[in-house]
Amino acid sequence: MSRFGSLDPELIRNGGCTDVYFPRCESVLERAGVNPSVVMEVSVASLPLGFGILAGLNAVLDLFAGMPVSVSAMPEGSIFFPDEPVMVISGKYRDFARFETALLGFLCHASGIATAAAHVVSVAGGRPIYSFGSRRQHPAIAPMIERSAWIGGVAGVSNTAAPEDIPLAGTMPHAFVLSFETPEAAWAAYAEHADPEVPRIMLCDTLSDEKAEALAAANIGCAAVRLDTPRSRRGDIRSIIGEVRWELDTHGYRDVRIFLSGGVTAADVAALRDLVDAFGVGGAIANAPVIDFSADIIEKNGTPIAKRGRRSGRKQVWRLPGGGRITLPAGERPPEAGAETGTVPLLQPCIQDGRIITGTTTDAARRRAEEEMRLYGGGLYPRG
Repeated sequence: MSRFGSLDPELIRNGGCTDVYFPRCESVLERAGVNPSVVMEVSVASLPLGFGILAGLNAVLDLFAGMPVSVSAMPEGSIFFPDEPVMVISGKYRDFARFETALLGFLCHASGIATAAAHVVSVAGGRPIYSFGSRRQHPAIAPMIERSAWIGGVAGVSNTAAPEDIPLAGTMPHAFVLSFETPEAAWAAYAEHADPEVPRIMLCDTLSDEKAEALAAANIGCAAVRLDTPRSRRGDIRSIIGEVRWELDTHGYRDVRIFLSGGVTAADVAALRDLVDAFGVGGAIANAPVIDFSADIIEKNGTPIAKRGRRSGRKQVWRLPGGGRITLPAGERPPEAGAETGTVPLLQPCIQDGRIITGTTTDAARRRAEEEMRLYGGGLYPRG
């Protein structure tokens, strides 16, 4: 194990990060002379929100590049539903068996974060959502967290280790304010010395009542006030924000916006979007439940086979006109299939015999997620 409890990426790449039963059984299979050609599909039986956003495909392609396997998958950023295969892997079983642990880890965690972000964004009514939660996870995976949140539709992220071209956002911690003699001195220093491109958003709940500090910050000059800990006072958060908005407006600061952070949930965003101009969301995105994908053999040596509870044989997921969906055996096509009719197959070849033939980019995945969330209305579209 390397420093800070992290893992050398090469250990993942060579199969050294896996559940122990894989190498044990791999050894038995080798000694027994058994190595079937298999087709394995990745799917999930249930989803807390009823839908998911696929993320982590970039890492899977990197993992399998150069291996003697072929992979088809839904494009990254796609919406998926329970029991739909999102990925299909084919090859000799022993060639990729031990990589199931890493494969699922890549998809489960990233898709969980992207799904949570998309859900929060979908209930925000157009208010910007920013990912502030990477500090709640191990720093080694901060790039994955912020990339997945960006795919899910956030307007920016807080961690400087985010992949390039993802906009960074952040204001100031309470420790910064407390480093000065008064909050007013902290805000004045920030207004004077922060880089010109940094928005002047002042944290206004450190020592005094929120509305008093908000007015003081507005007097100094700011684009927005940030409220971060109203919940810690066990107050009525809506009433507190309403008071701040009233006082700002009454004193001629209608252009000063309100930014809310600190334990914000999707329910908070939906309930407060009429009062709040932007939200910083932490644990509700970064600590999102993982998507509980499983990987299951559905064909062996050309013959359909599956464990009980799974449907055997290769499949294809089709999107129908208007957004309906249907899963059919791989050789069966729905009526009038074709892009011109709006009936298209969603599982597309990504790797052929170890060679990547279709890549994935973060921005393309983000655009796809945005388009499909708009199409499906947060996953509530009745499926075909």
